[in-house]
Amino acid sequence: MSAPTGEAAGRRVEEILDRLAADGDPKAAAAAEELVRVLMDFYGAGLARAVELLSAGAHDPDRPAAGPLAELLDDQLVAGLLVLHDLHPEDTVGRLERAVRQVPGAALASFDPASGVLRVRVENSGSGCGCSGGADDGRAAVAELVAVFAPEVTAVELEPTGPKEPALLQIGLRPGLQPAEAR
Repeated sequence: MSAPTGEAAGRRVEEILDRLAADGDPKAAAAAEELVRVLMDFYGAGLARAVELLSAGAHDPDRPAAGPLAELLDDQLVAGLLVLHDLHPEDTVGRLERAVRQVPGAALASFDPASGVLRVRVENSGSGCGCSGGADDGRAAVAELVAVFAPEVTAVELEPTGPKEPALLQIGLRPGLQPAEAR
């Protein structure tokens, strides 16, 4: 099967929109037109980003030697298009590693394809408060990226690797000493 041309695709979209409008449901026709606009904006932005990334890599001597494909695969918009169309060249674990690598302090721990659960090690914020705020922020950042790079993930779980909560220090009197009120 050959790829459709832009002209053929445009004609087909117009035919479908005309058919919806002819059916007499103006809300359905308006929703279909809005859907086409949103998809066109999405694909247009993805293609524009691909061209931008490829062009920048060709003209910037300070660009890393990983090449333009690596830059495209790191880009959320382009990666999302590739995943959507099952064109991404990396397997699920490779895409997960790429996504997690983009979150500072995060590292892939494991992925269970059967359940879709991704386990991530996230460094705590280092605030010293013993709270999990930094880890929760890391989980949210990973979950956002994973939605783009690996939609097959159903849940993101954390394995904090930062400092543990400080132990509660009990201060008491040495044996044999009396509190000040008792003297």
